[in-house]
Amino acid sequence: MEGVIKFMNNYFNIDHNQMLDIYNTGGTIQRNNQSTPQVTIDQGPNPFIIDIAKATINNDNYRTTLWTGPHLQLTVMSIPVGEDIGLEVHPNVDQFIRIEQGYGMSQLGDQKDHFYLQQPVFEDSAIFVPAGTWHNIVNLGNTPLKLYTIYAPANHPKGTIHKTKAIAEAMERNPNIL
Repeated sequence: MEGVIKFMNNYFNIDHNQMLDIYNTGGTIQRNNQSTPQVTIDQGPNPFIIDIAKATINNDNYRTTLWTGPHLQLTVMSIPVGEDIGLEVHPNVDQFIRIEQGYGMSQLGDQKDHFYLQQPVFEDSAIFVPAGTWHNIVNLGNTPLKLYTIYAPANHPKGTIHKTKAIAEAMERNPNIL
């Protein structure tokens, strides 16, 4: 680790504490025109390296898009206690979901009212949602459910940040309201 810190100090001109802040938040650094490192959000479609577990756990927004490319998208989500992602289907988008923190129930089905797969999910669970599959995840725990999801292709506009589920739903109904 000492060699990494020395390299970071020399290359990015940041001190040990700044590097630890970036590491602890799961962020990444990038040089801007002033050669000053900064923590960034949606890096797509540029190459990107992140500690996804820390970025997911440190996210307090319902949805934050971290990387958007032409064929893939990464978002992190925080689902409050007793709430859910919301029953949805993506006709042309495959989805991968990984739980980093919390406990919930995953529901998958071929129709809005027919779940053929319902299973508890918890830290380290992975859920694969093929395009056209109705799905929902309900937070059954006593802490926010923290997860990240990969969409293929992208499902949200680049840089999307929804502080709450209500904002996300309102934006889906009318993308021009905010």
